[in-house]
Amino acid sequence: MSDTQNTPPFPDTEPSAMNGDAAAQAADPAAEALARVAELEAKNVELADAYLRAKAEMENIRRRADEEIAKSRKFAVESFAESLLPVRDSLEAAIAAQTAGQGTPEQQLEGVQATLRQLSQALERNKVVEVNPPAGTKFDPHQHQAISMVPADQDPNTVVSVLQKGYLIAERVLRPALVMVAAPK
Repeated sequence: MSDTQNTPPFPDTEPSAMNGDAAAQAADPAAEALARVAELEAKNVELADAYLRAKAEMENIRRRADEEIAKSRKFAVESFAESLLPVRDSLEAAIAAQTAGQGTPEQQLEGVQATLRQLSQALERNKVVEVNPPAGTKFDPHQHQAISMVPADQDPNTVVSVLQKGYLIAERVLRPALVMVAAPK
């Protein structure tokens, strides 16, 4: 028994070799920490670069969107104006014909009606819709503007007559129809 008490716990190793392993193990966490720091620094540089690139890309997208909005505003009426040019041409031709003394009043009326059809088509192409409620239509404050209330033989708060047509553009009121409304009985 006395033999087992004097033997070292690891018979193959000497105490000086054990101290070297302990030193290597102590140095190993420091080396691991340094390696980890270097790895995290590289990751930080990579993420900072990715952040700067994403930020620059967002600024470019924002700038391009702003330019596109500015172009849209600048040229928004281009299509509408283009569709009105034939109407202007027709009106100028009618004035020139009148000045030159050409055409009968019937021909001039026919030309004016054709010009009105051109204008109506141009408005329709650009989603400008007429608001002209027939008599008896329920008054709609979103599309109609009541000028006065008159006694009438119809339901109260219904349109009696239209004084001026209204217009919608893409379902948004451009100008409300001016109407007279039946008064309550």
